[in-house]
Amino acid sequence: MNESNRPVELARIDGDTPTLRLFALLELIAQKDQLFSLQSLVEETGLPKPTLHRMLQQLESAGILQRDGDGRHYSTGVRLRKLAEDLLLNNTVHGARHAVLRQLVEEVGESCNITALSGCEVLYLDRVETPAPLRFYLHPGSRVPAHCSASGKLFLAQMSPSQRRRLLEDVPLTQYTPRTLVTFDALEAEIERVKRDGYALDAEEFLPGLFCIAVLVPAPNGGKSNTAIAVQAPVMRLTHDKAIQLLPAIQRAASRLSKIEREATPPRHAAANED
Repeated sequence: MNESNRPVELARIDGDTPTLRLFALLELIAQKDQLFSLQSLVEETGLPKPTLHRMLQQLESAGILQRDGDGRHYSTGVRLRKLAEDLLLNNTVHGARHAVLRQLVEEVGESCNITALSGCEVLYLDRVETPAPLRFYLHPGSRVPAHCSASGKLFLAQMSPSQRRRLLEDVPLTQYTPRTLVTFDALEAEIERVKRDGYALDAEEFLPGLFCIAVLVPAPNGGKSNTAIAVQAPVMRLTHDKAIQLLPAIQRAASRLSKIEREATPPRHAAANED
């Protein structure tokens, strides 16, 4: 098939509700560096023209989009630009967390990420890659199974055995590599080690050739944490013994992240007053 006959891949506007579909359309619009028309969006998304027209009208009436002088083309509105500016100006927590990750990468020389538990998966909140030429790319927003990731084991270790089983009983413990733990008994034994040692490992359990070590970020209130920080690298550079040597640096970074979260969390009485 030549280039001219190749089918055009349409941009996806997904969402379970009209609001989420509007948000998906905004994500598409935010990537544009030029004016756009209703017809161009129809061709790009494959959505019916009346549907897109209605969505654009809603966004225009809210001040999120605005029409250009010819009346046929649109651009981002004042309200949307103000939202973007406010986000950049006030998102100091993300900036501070990212700086901690950058410092840790400089110290240990390997890729580092911050994660949280989302359902039965681990969600990558932020990540900084090593400058080394050989590396695994897992961008922010990536999700990995809890049972075969270092961070996931940490989150699971905070639960009772019945809570872990309830979370995972309807999720197959998929075997991604020969090292993946695929039975509850094996996973429970590993979690006991995690609770004893205070850190977790992923020794090629999710991706062949990838080794990972992670620790929890202490929760500001001293309770359960839903944030972890991890170092990942190819096994040719990160062995078990090398990972243990990096542990003090990772723990220091976790303490700094905990301090950032503590300073950004409103006092308990202030949160109660907001309710």
